[in-house]
Amino acid sequence: MRKTALITGGSRGIGFGIATALAKEGFDLAINGVRDEAYVGDALGELRALGAEVVYCQGSIASATDREAILDKAYAGLGEINVLVNNAGIAPRTRLDILETTIENYEEVMTTNLQGPFFLTQAVARRMAHTKQNNHAFEAAIIFVTSISATVASINRGEYCISKAGLAMTNLLFAVKMAEFSIPVFEVRPGIVSTDMTSKVQEKYDNLFQSGIALQPRWGTPEDVGKAVASLTRGDFPYSTGQVIGVDGGMLIGRL
Repeated sequence: MRKTALITGGSRGIGFGIATALAKEGFDLAINGVRDEAYVGDALGELRALGAEVVYCQGSIASATDREAILDKAYAGLGEINVLVNNAGIAPRTRLDILETTIENYEEVMTTNLQGPFFLTQAVARRMAHTKQNNHAFEAAIIFVTSISATVASINRGEYCISKAGLAMTNLLFAVKMAEFSIPVFEVRPGIVSTDMTSKVQEKYDNLFQSGIALQPRWGTPEDVGKAVASLTRGDFPYSTGQVIGVDGGMLIGRL
């Protein structure tokens, strides 16, 4: 039987890189995104061309009503979810210094990047645990895609940093709880990855790479992150639940 995965924010950027990697691994996919399905048809077609059955689950993970609808459609289409990849996230609409940012900025980012994944994971984890108790052969995993911003402070987008730091703790919390059911939980922590989100600051990061910000002097790609997630879903890290997998080109290695 083919394994299945629900990937939030899976129709573009890092999420699509992950979806592509899992399609190549033989997964059927539930792809979540906020855009209308008509706008993501090409991406879904590429995944189907790789042999995956693909269900599109439109909605915002920031909304409790949408989360319920996303899961209803995912389970109806796939029957079961073996892997949940919490990838969807947003940057602040306006980058503001922490002395100037607004409640609206803060709440929008935190609701989408932290509250949404927490309660989506809660719902999926409950079902995974129930399935595992009734079928010990059931294989499952939960993966949180965070960011180096979980530990690297950027004072002009503090909301984003706080949300990713909170998501890093969410990984640990669910790793502790789901160990009871032999379901591993992981955090994948990308560095500077070429996506729509980072395209607005491309020149800044081009210059930083030239200055040696990372040991590997290039942008990360969605494919880099996808390969890391695929490895986790294969069970290549069977004794590493709760761990952080860095995909940052050695950026966070301290140097003198």
